[in-house]
Amino acid sequence: MDIAKGIRTRKGAKINLKGDAEKIFSEIQPASAYALKPDDFFSLAPKLLVKEGEAVKKGQAVFFNKANDRVKFVSPVSGTLQEIVRGPKRKILAIRILADDKKQTVTHKLTALDKASREEVVAALLESGCWPFIQQRPYGIIANPDDQPKAIFVSTVSTAPLGVDYSFILENRKEDFQKGIDVLNKLAADKVFVGVDKDFSGIFGEIKNMNSYTVDGPHPAGNVSLHIQHLAPLNMGERVWTVRPEDVANIGSFYASGIFSAQRTIAIAGSAVKSPKYFRTTIGAEIAPYLENAQLDTTQPTRVINGDVFTGVADHSKGYLGYFNNLVSVIPEGNNFRLFGWLPFVDNKIPSLSNTSLSRLFNRKGYEVTTNLNGEERALVVTGEMEKVFPFDIFPMQLLKACMIEDIEKMELLGIYEIVPEDFGLIDYANTSKVEAQEIIRKGIELMIKEVG
Repeated sequence: MDIAKGIRTRKGAKINLKGDAEKIFSEIQPASAYALKPDDFFSLAPKLLVKEGEAVKKGQAVFFNKANDRVKFVSPVSGTLQEIVRGPKRKILAIRILADDKKQTVTHKLTALDKASREEVVAALLESGCWPFIQQRPYGIIANPDDQPKAIFVSTVSTAPLGVDYSFILENRKEDFQKGIDVLNKLAADKVFVGVDKDFSGIFGEIKNMNSYTVDGPHPAGNVSLHIQHLAPLNMGERVWTVRPEDVANIGSFYASGIFSAQRTIAIAGSAVKSPKYFRTTIGAEIAPYLENAQLDTTQPTRVINGDVFTGVADHSKGYLGYFNNLVSVIPEGNNFRLFGWLPFVDNKIPSLSNTSLSRLFNRKGYEVTTNLNGEERALVVTGEMEKVFPFDIFPMQLLKACMIEDIEKMELLGIYEIVPEDFGLIDYANTSKVEAQEIIRKGIELMIKEVG
């Protein structure tokens, strides 16, 4: 294992919320229904391979990417395709699968990794359905298998509110994670870069054949975009790939068994959860059984968020786990309003980044927040507040304005290739203009894909 330089930043903010998941696994009956949602993959146009009522095996292709028919998306379980949920213009919103007890699987014959060529490894990952685990920068889309990246990054540090502990999640999957790193090394021009906590705790200090670097600082220090900017900055025409920690283990598990691994460990957390904890489940599982086991607070309306409170998607108790999500956050619904809420010294229950608020002196054990916006959208003016929480070498407000007016040349010059929407999650929270920064960046990236490619 090689040690790369560490990344340390003071810009950002640590938002300490109540309801961190206790580091215990609760064993419950597996969910009975699952769903694949094409919207979990940025800028994806799906083409179906199965029809309603058809039986599917675990690892059987369900749909593929119209832009590249080699990229397949497979069923996480054995069962029956129950329903294809469509939205406006017949857009596919979800493909629901009802699990059965047959546990039929698709098994692939693999060449031994030490003897396999890069082309054979790519072909195996594409055919098995493991390829969607790999995303590329720029844009944060599924990687193009015809490219060779200058580097591959894995960030095992989650700095978002209520973030999961990947060391705990993967403590019993060391061999799978090591195998996954070995597979990724076949794909990268250089060794795989793995970001670890500054204390270097957990299994990651024992993994070989990777470039490790430490991460220290408040959110968004754990975001892989920041790591790429420090260690392998993108130049025109270059590509960097990223993989989430548990998906590294899933890739390793596939290469050890020949069977697609859809394991997903989730934390049900938040102030509206009475017993926040971890669960072992499967990609796309219905979340209702896990919410029930974690005991939601039923005395008040709550909001279920598929992901963290900054970048997650509002869902409901009968929703399905996002493809990449390791976290489901549950917080009280913001259906109440504060009288004279603009006064800085009134009701200090809300975590504020302003020095005029006394909230920093109270609630050191964690804040209990709601979904209230505490204001409406206002003029986007220069205040410097975005730059205080944005550790990237980018001017965030100028980039947002360039995206809003669709000035492609300025977007390129201001760093649109180096970021993804989730990097602006804290700006969504911190800026007093209340603009939807992530949505603006998302539309800007969609424009770049359409016009530049």
